[in-house]
Amino acid sequence: MTLSFQIYWYAMKGADNELALKGVTMNKAISIFNQLRPRSIGFDAAFNHFEKMFEDDWSMSTYPHYNICKTGDYTYNIEMALAGYNKKNIEVKFSNGQLTIKSVKEEKKDSDDLIHQGISKKYFSKSFTIADDIEVRDAELKDGLLKISLEHIVPDSKKARTIEIK
Repeated sequence: MTLSFQIYWYAMKGADNELALKGVTMNKAISIFNQLRPRSIGFDAAFNHFEKMFEDDWSMSTYPHYNICKTGDYTYNIEMALAGYNKKNIEVKFSNGQLTIKSVKEEKKDSDDLIHQGISKKYFSKSFTIADDIEVRDAELKDGLLKISLEHIVPDSKKARTIEIK
């Protein structure tokens, strides 16, 4: 069970020294990083990254809906529901550990035949943080579902091995 709570603090604003109430949602899980730091070497960047993620605004849009599936020992898929979109309307980019999927705005065509538009084609942008040892393999759009395939690449130096005692 995760315990969430609200922390509020006051900040000085402007020359008038007005006090403003600011709020940030924190999660008790953040404190685990502080407990792990004395027992871990070389993970500072990862801990800092996750702490920053907790500080960011978590009230972001849930559109479009997606699944993250583990499909094998070292493979994953991100499946995103994109009914009404085609390959020309979607851009998938991977740079500096960030996988970003976003819609590409297209020229609106006035359609006299359209009586009701119930299928959403709104602009979206969704980003995922991808670990250094995960490789983005490919992306496929089929039947309104975008599937992005990922693979965990385990180098030989990290595979289990027996160390000979001399």
